[in-house]
Amino acid sequence: MTESLTHKTLAEARDGLRKRDFSSYDLVQAFQKRMAKYQSLNAFITECSEYALQAAKVADTHLQNGTVRVLEGIPLAVKDVFCTKGIRTTAGSKILENFVPPYESTVSQKLHDAGAIFLGKTNMDEFAMGSSNSSSAFGQAFNPWKKINNNKLLSPGGSSGGSAVAVAAHLCLGAIGTDTGGSIRQPAAFCGITGIKPTYGRCSRFGIIALASSLDQAGPMTKTVRDAAIMLEIMSGHDPQDSTSVAIEVPHFEAEIGASIKGMRVGIPKEYAVEELSVELRTLWDEGARWLTDAGAHIVPVSLPSTPYALPAYYIINPAEASSNLARFDGVRFTHRAEAHTLSDLYEKSRAEGFGKEVKRRILMGTYVLSAGYFDAYYGKAREVQAFIRQEFLNAFQNVDVLLTPTAPIGPFAVDEEPKDPITMYLNDVLTVTVNLAGLPAISVPAGLTQEKTPFGLQLIAPHFKENRLFRAAAVLEACAHFPYWRDCA
Repeated sequence: MTESLTHKTLAEARDGLRKRDFSSYDLVQAFQKRMAKYQSLNAFITECSEYALQAAKVADTHLQNGTVRVLEGIPLAVKDVFCTKGIRTTAGSKILENFVPPYESTVSQKLHDAGAIFLGKTNMDEFAMGSSNSSSAFGQAFNPWKKINNNKLLSPGGSSGGSAVAVAAHLCLGAIGTDTGGSIRQPAAFCGITGIKPTYGRCSRFGIIALASSLDQAGPMTKTVRDAAIMLEIMSGHDPQDSTSVAIEVPHFEAEIGASIKGMRVGIPKEYAVEELSVELRTLWDEGARWLTDAGAHIVPVSLPSTPYALPAYYIINPAEASSNLARFDGVRFTHRAEAHTLSDLYEKSRAEGFGKEVKRRILMGTYVLSAGYFDAYYGKAREVQAFIRQEFLNAFQNVDVLLTPTAPIGPFAVDEEPKDPITMYLNDVLTVTVNLAGLPAISVPAGLTQEKTPFGLQLIAPHFKENRLFRAAAVLEACAHFPYWRDCA
């Protein structure tokens, strides 16, 4: 019974709770047992055991008396970058190891108000800086997938690695993550789940510990496309507490699942056939195009000439904004506080002890490109490239409805084989950062397996605020791929 509950999709659990086939309390207990069984995956930094059980009792009361909210009694996981009132929030960093926020992020509050129950805060790369989850101050999270005839531990991707692991290993029904340059989509691809990065401004950033404020966006990570549609509809909406939040109507995303894509124009950008792309992924990309064609879509070749410059531009803009955002963590309030005799020593020692290697690297890079004499040469040029990229997408969408690309150039790699060169690691984001630079929505759908039986993902990109197109096309890919969602990590 326990496994049958944890292996349900969010939609199945929602319907089962409403029919009273099982209780929310049963559901939470089942997930807590599984979380205990798979603690070695290190998916969670903080577990909310007592809170979750008490919340389940409240949910069962609502289910019994008919006052049912959209996500009543549904157990979810929250990336540890979302501030949660009264629950420790670390951003994966030692400097925030003991931080307990006095307020709630807007996105997590929306889910809570819809009746969702939080099982815990998931592991992540420190301050969302990374593509492997290896920079977390609380240890590496591990992908539940294994290569065939090989027991090496695999990376879950990052930075939302813990959220991806929690969903893939059936430790929750869904999770939320953040995507600054691919941090939802890449771990979703590595762990064989669905992950969507909405349009910038679709979901509020209030209460999210910022990495790069002009690029960060919250989104759901789920077992299925339908589950992602259900969650995103709740997470979306204008928030007066976030000046970048857009006041635009939120569609009924779940209604797009199963809708026809006949006549949809699907662009294939030639610049995404990067050198790093494996032969297996190129084959899967072609197959994905055939699936969409068979469903009535039309394939259209497109060109996005500035794509090769996206990664270097991103790794100027991202560290620049990170340098500015992380200046507030100084050892004075909320953060790790080193022993010091002077104020300058307090700043230096607290930050030296509290920040990890990758965070320090990006602070140095960001401070350098923003410094006098280098601002125009680096940061200014990067913003010019960003403008070109955005315009090229706008031009492409004059002729196509969505774009189809691979999500990541490679599949999940072994933890002990992770590249030591940071530049090589940054290349994991080569197919995802363009979307963030342009503020577009994109979804990663698990679509195939490598010869070593690890997941691959395909990415769909749509114009601003056209997530409905993503859900419609993604559901077709999902149905054609027949992906083995129910593979147990045991």
